[in-house]
Amino acid sequence: MTQDSRRTDHGPTIYEVAERAGVSIATVSRTLRGTGPVAPETRRRVLEAAEALRFTPSRAGVSLAEGRHAATGIVFPDLSGPYYAEVLMGCEEVASELGRSMIVLSTRGRSEVPRLVRDLAGRVDGLVVFGGTVPDDLLAELAGGGHPLVLIASAPLPGADLVAAENHDSAVRLAEHLVGHGHRTFTLLGAGDGSDIAQRWRGVTGVLERLGLPAGAPVPCAFTVEGGYAAGRELLARTGRPDAVVCADDQIALGVLLAAEELGLSVPADVAVTGWDDIMAARHARPALTTVRQPMRELGARAARALDELIGGERTGSRHQTLPTELVVRASCGTHPLEEA
Repeated sequence: MTQDSRRTDHGPTIYEVAERAGVSIATVSRTLRGTGPVAPETRRRVLEAAEALRFTPSRAGVSLAEGRHAATGIVFPDLSGPYYAEVLMGCEEVASELGRSMIVLSTRGRSEVPRLVRDLAGRVDGLVVFGGTVPDDLLAELAGGGHPLVLIASAPLPGADLVAAENHDSAVRLAEHLVGHGHRTFTLLGAGDGSDIAQRWRGVTGVLERLGLPAGAPVPCAFTVEGGYAAGRELLARTGRPDAVVCADDQIALGVLLAAEELGLSVPADVAVTGWDDIMAARHARPALTTVRQPMRELGARAARALDELIGGERTGSRHQTLPTELVVRASCGTHPLEEA
């Protein structure tokens, strides 16, 4: 491309700033965005060149000059429900702040997911992928091919960033709290292949096994209020129902509360119920739901920022971020014996 072909009728271009300062286009971009390492002398030359040329960068122009799209792709299993909505909102807020557009792909009910993901990867600068939505071999292919890739709530993958919430330790605290109430029989509701769900169940079952209490396999159900209701109706109608139903997320737990009410059972007197996430409805349920609060919106925000760093070449190598979670004790597990003393 010749210098003349780089000129426009709308003023100086990033090419001219780079040529005047004697640096690459990427260095001009990093300097003017204020991101990434730039030597002081180099920074001075770039700023002087930009000022002399009266150059005003546009995100679209910088992205085009660097062979990028100014767009990111986000692959989620589902776009319904408060959990995914919060994570997606966190992504969108940061992407907007960074001047990026977002293309969202929901895999629920879709056939040929690998083809759709490959097509999306070719139209964006990088991908944020939620755990359990894309086959591992395709993720490895994308990461190995140099595509900037950030995973959320997933198992680690070489060449990809990971942003996840802490699961195991909070699950241990939840199980120990329930055992402290005197509960001895547990049902884990909501099986899943996701790394985050598996970590929660390892935490709970580890406590039960250590104390010699039965720890059965998680019972599958849909991660919705309707799924929790259907599973709860079947579970709580049985003879010998459990002391506590530990649910993989709050929506399942809210469905179990509805099922218990319909069956004439008192929560927590007849059965304790707990969730995970601390969505808004959890605190307003009756009884209010004991759960584990995780920073859903921050998960999305961190993922979007990490992806922007990878796209901009501001760092090399993958990074894993684990965000803290918090046990939130409410009425659905009852008054703790120690609190009664």
